[in-house]
Amino acid sequence: MNSFLRKISVFFKRKYRIIFKNSINKKHINLLKDTNFVIISNNCWGGAIYQWLNRPYNTPFVGLALFNDCYIKLLSNFDYYMQQPLFFVDKSNYKLRKEGYPIAKLDDIEIHFTHYKTEEEAKTKWIRRTQRMLEETNKDNYYFKFCSSWNATEKNYKDFHALKYKNKISFHIDDESSIATPAHIKVFEREKGKKNEIVNGVKLFKLSFLYIDIFHWLRYKEVLK
Repeated sequence: MNSFLRKISVFFKRKYRIIFKNSINKKHINLLKDTNFVIISNNCWGGAIYQWLNRPYNTPFVGLALFNDCYIKLLSNFDYYMQQPLFFVDKSNYKLRKEGYPIAKLDDIEIHFTHYKTEEEAKTKWIRRTQRMLEETNKDNYYFKFCSSWNATEKNYKDFHALKYKNKISFHIDDESSIATPAHIKVFEREKGKKNEIVNGVKLFKLSFLYIDIFHWLRYKEVLK
């Protein structure tokens, strides 16, 4: 399908979802009403799912972002890092983004609270939501997502998919990838003016239905495109 025809197709598919939003939303809520899950995401994609389902956040990974290396390192020793106290820093070690929001660390992991105004707000919500998350002790009910924000590399993706978690998906925009799994999903939408970056997390959630049935994944733990 050429780019023009695809744009037309996407336009009408999105219009359909907007027109029938209430019925689609109700269907998803009913599908997952008895399903426990915790979403761990490197940007706002996960938070958008909780909002769509009208669920309280039982994850602290909401309204924030992590650079790729930090995110993969955190996931590789997840239990350790999630027990570490959050402390705020004056400056990021990364130079790829304008700062103007609270930045904190868990040991050596940097967390960018991109949608928080103050350190106090970020810390309070992080602690409360982490406590909710830790109430879910079954790691098979944790869902991990990664995407190519902030210039993720093929190595980042390989390291992510090598993690020993049952439920993982990633979104990428590379024309070619050596990662052969249905859970590594190519998308076409790029952040405006940034060739190697996918759209932001909220936009990605709104477009995810074009590529994967997220709610089937959360309910049945299988990727259905």
